[in-house]
Amino acid sequence: MHDHSLYPDTSKELAQKRRELAPETYGAFRTFSQRVFADGALPSKTKQLIAVAVAHATQCPYCIRGHTELALQTGATEQEIMEAIWVASEMRAGAAYAHAALAIDTMNRFKEEKPAG
Repeated sequence: MHDHSLYPDTSKELAQKRRELAPETYGAFRTFSQRVFADGALPSKTKQLIAVAVAHATQCPYCIRGHTELALQTGATEQEIMEAIWVASEMRAGAAYAHAALAIDTMNRFKEEKPAG
């Protein structure tokens, strides 16, 4: 019986297939990614910490693993990585809290538009 995991392990075969199916787009994405994570106004380490936080907010397991490893390789400490994850946690919770305004506005509109009686 095969293990049909929702998230298969990365492999050379999967990466090769992805590359073969759209080689020009793959190449453009790789170039873009390398430029994004290169030292610039923000050092690469900071960019990797941002990526760790975003990966947790988007909940991409591949990105979480990959960018956590890259953050460590660029000199991030375990404490810095965990703080980045806490920032992502606060932002996700904060977004739910902030969007409560939509529900409250809808409830208020519903009351105003509901016919009396």
